[in-house]
Amino acid sequence: MHGRNGLGLVFGFCIGAGVAVQGRINGALGAELGDGVAAATISFGTGLVVLLCALAASPAMRSGLRRVRSAVVAGRVRPWQLLGGLCGAFFVASQGLTIAAIGVTAFTVAVVAGQLFSSLAVDRLGIAPNGRTRITPLRLAGAVLGIAGVVLSAGGTTTAATIDTGVSDFLLIALPALAGIGLAWQQAVNGRVGAVGGPFPATLINFLVGLLALCLFDVYTMATSGLPTEFPTDPWLYLGGVIGVGSIALAALAVGMIGVLLLGLTSVAGQLVAAMLLDAAAGRLSPTAVASCAIVLAAVVVASRTARTADYPRKT
Repeated sequence: MHGRNGLGLVFGFCIGAGVAVQGRINGALGAELGDGVAAATISFGTGLVVLLCALAASPAMRSGLRRVRSAVVAGRVRPWQLLGGLCGAFFVASQGLTIAAIGVTAFTVAVVAGQLFSSLAVDRLGIAPNGRTRITPLRLAGAVLGIAGVVLSAGGTTTAATIDTGVSDFLLIALPALAGIGLAWQQAVNGRVGAVGGPFPATLINFLVGLLALCLFDVYTMATSGLPTEFPTDPWLYLGGVIGVGSIALAALAVGMIGVLLLGLTSVAGQLVAAMLLDAAAGRLSPTAVASCAIVLAAVVVASRTARTADYPRKT
């Protein structure tokens, strides 16, 4: 494997590990607040503050934003390619709308299935900056193996549905599946913006758009349930946004190296490995967790064996 691709795979694993840690932090913050969407809004907000401070201190970052603006004016970047943050906001909203009804297990499986199968289509359409990649049997097998590993991992959890919302089961599963589809699209368009302006300007745009969307959703939640009564004082509960900045920036960089499918598979593998290590540190390591990690790592190997090929022959 080429060094650039190998570096992209390492980035993907780091992204997944960061997402696992971020999820634990945001989950704890949401539990303290009694509102998962409010926790996500705080996470986006703290991440945006960090990025705005970096923007004020970094001429290179400001130059990158100017390049993005020029590219939009020139038509090299489409305005809709700046909206990747909407997918992150929709993902968080779908968590709040469905997890209490279907449980974390079903939610996770639906998201990963949507993300990996959507990644095949996104790579095929060439939305990411690395160009078009055909859907081959090996890539399809890698996606299926990745989903199988997540199913095995989720099978050992006990997170059943807790409420009856009166909404159809189809819709409750469709929402997280759509959120997973959106995650693949988010990685692709953020990569496009990052290829023009750099990973941190792309991350800033992502956080700004996502925070605006979450604030609009918060208007609805505040009208129905009100604001959290008190905010926790432990500083570590507010680090999720900082980790998110690193994850989104790395993803904007890595997607141009390895494509959306491999980025999705490696990030899922990173999440599972990080979760396994966290569980091992807490004395809760299980054979199921080890087996699921092995399956997803095998999926990465299978999918990465297919070299990227152009859909159309180059003109000579």
